Amino acid sequence: MQSDLTNMQPPCGQIQRRTFLSDLGYGATGMALSMLLNREGSGQAASTSSGAATQGPHFTPRAKSVIWIFLSGGYSQMETFDPKPELNKYGGKTYADTVYPDPFQDPRYQERARSVVQVKREHDKIMPMQVGFRKQGESGIEITDWWPHLATCVDDISFVRSMYTTDNDHAAEFQIHHGRHKLDQKQPVIGSWLSYGLGSLNQNLPEYVFLGSYTDTRVKENFSPDYLGPKYMGVEFSLDPNNPLPFGARPQTVLEKEQANQYALINELNRISSVEYPHDEKLRARINSYELAFRMQRSVPEALNLDTETKETQRLYGIDENETSSYGKRLLAARRLAERGVRFTQVYLSGYGEWDSHQKLKENHTRSCKRVDKPVAGLLKDLKRRGMLDDTVVVFCTEFGRTPAVETRGSTKMPSGRDHHPHGFTIWFAGAGVKRGYVHGATDELGFHAVESPHYVTDIHATLYHLLGLDPTRLDIPGRKRLEIDRGKPILDILS
Repeated sequence: MQSDLTNMQPPCGQIQRRTFLSDLGYGATGMALSMLLNREGSGQAASTSSGAATQGPHFTPRAKSVIWIFLSGGYSQMETFDPKPELNKYGGKTYADTVYPDPFQDPRYQERARSVVQVKREHDKIMPMQVGFRKQGESGIEITDWWPHLATCVDDISFVRSMYTTDNDHAAEFQIHHGRHKLDQKQPVIGSWLSYGLGSLNQNLPEYVFLGSYTDTRVKENFSPDYLGPKYMGVEFSLDPNNPLPFGARPQTVLEKEQANQYALINELNRISSVEYPHDEKLRARINSYELAFRMQRSVPEALNLDTETKETQRLYGIDENETSSYGKRLLAARRLAERGVRFTQVYLSGYGEWDSHQKLKENHTRSCKRVDKPVAGLLKDLKRRGMLDDTVVVFCTEFGRTPAVETRGSTKMPSGRDHHPHGFTIWFAGAGVKRGYVHGATDELGFHAVESPHYVTDIHATLYHLLGLDPTRLDIPGRKRLEIDRGKPILDILS
């Protein structure tokens, strides 16, 4: 019978090697850095035969990196990218007053409305569009007037106007990232899957980075690796120039050479013990974490040093304007990370729930659009002029749309907003392998149901797998086989 070495107590007066190693790593270097330790920690998938040893594209990729822009709260499709003039024609009337079928009687209504929060959302009084729209670019794609800068980029974008999801509450935010309803078993998010499947392009930076600020801790579900293990978690970077790597800075009292010597000692101890513990994934992963952390202390500040960019580039992103500065910095940092080989940069561009305009939609969307319009357009223009749209994919999305009817719940006497709407909304792609100046799919005349080429949210994931050369069926973990809907199907019509 084998003894359990992990439970053996050390001889009197001595300490276990693992305790010594941990104390040395934490005490001597000051690197309590849970994010980086987690990043290289062991997960259930880390010890499987389908892990890092098989990383890499399964077929020739069209792209090598992704910038995923997420706007939390649910922007209105008809006030952004899917104008519906029939709303103006029937504004103030009910669905029964129109020439169109009652959308609540459509079978798709029940198919695409699965409640976590049991709230009746059957609003009936149609709300006119709150903004004008016009055709833009050589492609003549219609876009609303709240996007004056992005309107100049429509010829580089593929709009998908026929997305739907199945959660009518804000858990849809997490659903669009991992593809499962809140009532179902969780899955790793798309960034973790791509990191798991492809591996690193730059050994000094993570494969998967999260940029953005939030106060609601549930946002961490958006970059959770779940059963893939913490090695594939998104690593949070800060854009504070004095502290770009939270908890990871070398203490001022420790010289760089001194720290390097400490890591060398740790590595030597690891080699000595590898014979005794050849299958200790946790130990090996933690050592790798320290090594990565040491390299990142140099590479991360350089990658996030936006001051090295020209004033013209900073103006392009709106960094010189108070209203757009923080948003522009996140997107410029995303470009710099993609430039340096980060596979997946997830930009949480707006605060949690910012676009959730149950009331004062015109006021709220006007403000929010102005905050992100110039930075997003700046990113696309910057990527294009640098030739990075040839190998970088940009995804721009939210968790769901807004109702064609006015929000009437509660005691509001002057309703002025729209409710959650999972049945039809718009997202877009730009960059490597994607058609330019193109519209795919459609909602009905009132913007209610996705009726032409409807796509569940994991079709976004499948499109990225396809562009990056991955077959998702070959990423399955034993005992964790995903359902077909969780893989999705590539939106082939938007691919060039």
